[in-house]
Amino acid sequence: MSSLSPQASPSPVSLTRHLLEEQRAGRINADLRLLIEVVARACKSISIAVGKGALGGVLGDAGSDGEASINVQGEAQKKLDVLSNEILMEANAWGGHLAGLASEEMDHSVPISDAQPRGNYLLLFDPLDGSSNIDVNISVGTIFSVLRCPDGVTTPGDEHFLQPGTAQVAAGYCTYGPSTMLVLTIGHGTHAFTLDREIGSFVLTQRGMTIPEETREFAVNMSNQRFWEAPMQAYVGDLLQGREGPRGKDFNMRWVASMVADVHRILTRGGIFSYPLDSKCAAKGGKLRLMYEANPMSLLVEQAGGAASTGRQRMLEVRPTGLHQRVPVFLGSRAEVEAAVRYHHEHDSQEQGDG
Repeated sequence: MSSLSPQASPSPVSLTRHLLEEQRAGRINADLRLLIEVVARACKSISIAVGKGALGGVLGDAGSDGEASINVQGEAQKKLDVLSNEILMEANAWGGHLAGLASEEMDHSVPISDAQPRGNYLLLFDPLDGSSNIDVNISVGTIFSVLRCPDGVTTPGDEHFLQPGTAQVAAGYCTYGPSTMLVLTIGHGTHAFTLDREIGSFVLTQRGMTIPEETREFAVNMSNQRFWEAPMQAYVGDLLQGREGPRGKDFNMRWVASMVADVHRILTRGGIFSYPLDSKCAAKGGKLRLMYEANPMSLLVEQAGGAASTGRQRMLEVRPTGLHQRVPVFLGSRAEVEAAVRYHHEHDSQEQGDG
């Protein structure tokens, strides 16, 4: 009779264990590790609120007397927008790892109170991206970005947050769908953690996510087509011609209208996500927010081998000019992002030549 026992399956790696291993490898320090853990705990609380849905009395618009509350972006706030913002603000106010916070839902950044211990990091977040989908039970999520507070600054203002995406020390999102997943990068790959509801911990379920370089799938809001610039019209027009067109292959289109859900699909199986410049949003510079959405998602995508651009510039190299600055966004499979950028550059070159 063999004395060999069945080989034990490896024990699951919790988020805490993963971050401790990264700290021991010298990739992060204790403060950044603890900061990420605080954000993850806040996301678990948001997940519970989202999961209760109508049972928690948190669906519908925020506000009183039938009037919807409007945020700094000029958008109607949902009750869960407000609740999620409060959860993240409260969780991070006393941890001692931050010098200040900025939220998509607030006009200005908020320095950590003098009454609380302060750290050396700045946290930016979109507390509940895609919240317009809440009432119809479609996946939504939280997006966050971490920057270093500039040396010598103890009470940071809005201007201290205006750092390019290359300066991010960590970024991630949490998607609240059939399962709750945290997707995270600290600049050494992009990793996915799934919330084990029975033990209340995020567990590593995909190490080193990789976006395929080529794709046959694109995500864009086609209802805006008539407002797009000429290069975007040409790019999508060629995609729609399929195998008989200049691209030589058939493409499928997907559009959830929740950036977290659309980007998560791309990180999982490839594709390109586009929210181009159009005549409706041109005066604002674009639709999506550089600091709260585009930069953190771009870092995650680049760390997974993909690419991210405004159509004319690498996203992470954009120099921010305002806390709520908006930009056009193209991100996902590297070859397809490069193709979209090529259409813009060729159009711009022709315009300059004609001029």
